Amino acid sequence: MMLFPAATVFLWGLYALLILRYRAAWQQITPFQPSPGHRPSTRLSLVIAARNESATIPHCLRAIMAQDYPKALYEVIIVDDHSTDDTAALVRGFAPNGVRLVELSKLDPGRQGKKAALTEGIRAASGDLILVTDADCHMETRWMRTMASFYEHKQADFIAAPVRFETDSSPLGIFQQLDFLSLQGITAAAVSNGYHGLCNGANLAYRKSAFEAVGGFEGIDGIASGDDMLLMQKIARQPGMQIGYCLSSEAIVSTPGADSWRAFLQQRIRWASKARFYQERGLFFVLLLVWLLNAALLALTIAGILFSDAWARMAAWLLLGKTLVELTFLWPVAGFFSRRALLGGFLPAQPFHIVYTVLAGLLGQNGSYEWKGRRVR
Repeated sequence: MMLFPAATVFLWGLYALLILRYRAAWQQITPFQPSPGHRPSTRLSLVIAARNESATIPHCLRAIMAQDYPKALYEVIIVDDHSTDDTAALVRGFAPNGVRLVELSKLDPGRQGKKAALTEGIRAASGDLILVTDADCHMETRWMRTMASFYEHKQADFIAAPVRFETDSSPLGIFQQLDFLSLQGITAAAVSNGYHGLCNGANLAYRKSAFEAVGGFEGIDGIASGDDMLLMQKIARQPGMQIGYCLSSEAIVSTPGADSWRAFLQQRIRWASKARFYQERGLFFVLLLVWLLNAALLALTIAGILFSDAWARMAAWLLLGKTLVELTFLWPVAGFFSRRALLGGFLPAQPFHIVYTVLAGLLGQNGSYEWKGRRVR
């Protein structure tokens, strides 16, 4: 019986070393700033897959129209993925601004999903660099300029960039922001230092030629999720191709959080569902370590409450230690995203974070989830 708490302490030690490694990696990143007087030369194609986004896509398109980037050097392509609302009609209203609409239902009524939509949008694109975001996102006016400048400076074939949740100040909103801050911090630290391929589909860029060289989503097109990380890992495996991370406050894309606990859990199950398809063994073992530690802490807490005060105290101390280690990492990350005021809620959120991590990890591998009105297994 004593092997169980000892194993939990061992997992905690491995996890603490991992988080401290990420913190050291974050500290090594030099934030990117376009050179003064930089004149962009890259032809960009912004491709957005949209399904039932009538409530958000006008705001997104207005943010795009306000970009500080030469109009002659970019195009906007919206691919409607069988929307049942007036998304397509709203996009047509932006046609005078140069926004192009591609309707997936008219190209091939049998094809659906984000990967199919992005594939058609990229096929129609004329730019050298593909920018990808989501229809419910918005960004600052120098987003395009910063991403293009990073590409021209680094010559990366695939670029990941920061994403920020925008939520209300409810417990759910604060919890989502804290959880996402850690994910974004780990993404920046890992990609910038070449550890493993992490990214978020709300803010990506990649060469069209790189997308074509790896066959696009071929081989991963049967997986409902993974249009971001699985593609990134395909490109990273190509000899000579470079992956970059654009850590710049001007490159941040903002996206809304889930509006209910159920929607939040569905989102995290969707994210977890692609884990078993990762080709990168190091990333798989990191995710396994995180899940095992949270599962062990949850089990130790329950066992302590039911059987042993000593185990309950051990669980409490390990939880406190986990929180302190994570805060050493989150402090600089939250500073970059201007979210340090949220950190006061980090310790109270820990029990909920442990429970959801265990549930999402299990259901992501064995269950189904809802996304854009579709049930996906």
